[in-house]
Amino acid sequence: MPKAYWIAHVTVTDPEPYALYAAGATEAFAKHGARVLARGGRLKALEGESRPRNVVIEFDSMDAALACYRSAEYQSAKAHREGAGEAQIMILEGV
Repeated sequence: MPKAYWIAHVTVTDPEPYALYAAGATEAFAKHGARVLARGGRLKALEGESRPRNVVIEFDSMDAALACYRSAEYQSAKAHREGAGEAQIMILEGV
């Protein structure tokens, strides 16, 4: 079964509630066996639109990644992110 990768591109506009989101999301990721591969590190945009914060999180499968996103823990954390930034989030299945 291929792994899956949660990829997020974010512009934070209100750091305080976003910090609450990040803390809650981190707990949800841990509960679902996720491994953070990149989070907010140095970025060099080469083509197209970019955002200042980028995250890549590995899951054992697409089902595991979707279960995390749909979980009560993540949805509770997500409520803090809404209005605290702009985000593009996707889950990509690996090869």
